[in-house]
Amino acid sequence: MKKPSLLHEHTEAITNAYELLLKESLSKAHQRSGDFHKIISEVGKKSEELKSFGEHEAAKIEDYLKRDLIDAASYLNNTGQELKDWLGFDLTLIERELLERFSLAVDKTTLELLQLKQNAANAKYHTGELTGPGTLICDQCNRQLHFHKPGHIPPCPDCSGTSFHRQHFQ
Repeated sequence: MKKPSLLHEHTEAITNAYELLLKESLSKAHQRSGDFHKIISEVGKKSEELKSFGEHEAAKIEDYLKRDLIDAASYLNNTGQELKDWLGFDLTLIERELLERFSLAVDKTTLELLQLKQNAANAKYHTGELTGPGTLICDQCNRQLHFHKPGHIPPCPDCSGTSFHRQHFQ
């Protein structure tokens, strides 16, 4: 009988840690409300299973779980499809309790994403702050300021205004 390789054992250990983090985070989220991504981080810091990996690798496992929840939430929000469509297979193949809790987490993540989207749409930018690439509109005179790379926001060259909002194209 062939012994499993160290790489195979390590991959299996990471997979098991991901699943444990998922279950513990979902259980904790079921008990209390709050930012689900903070709950994942809290559970990760307390998890003995994750401590057996390095800090960097444990953070990667947390990031993988957060990425999957965000991806599922975005998919459901953007397509109107169901979780089974995101998974790409029959839901009966997943443990019922895990499925229910994952669905709740995806719902919370969807709400968090919608809140972030709404906050971003209402975001205000001010002279002296940093901004990334894009176009800002002066709130006073509607002058467009184009940023082709990150930079400090100057006063409006036309009216000396100091308050801006981001131009969104649809």
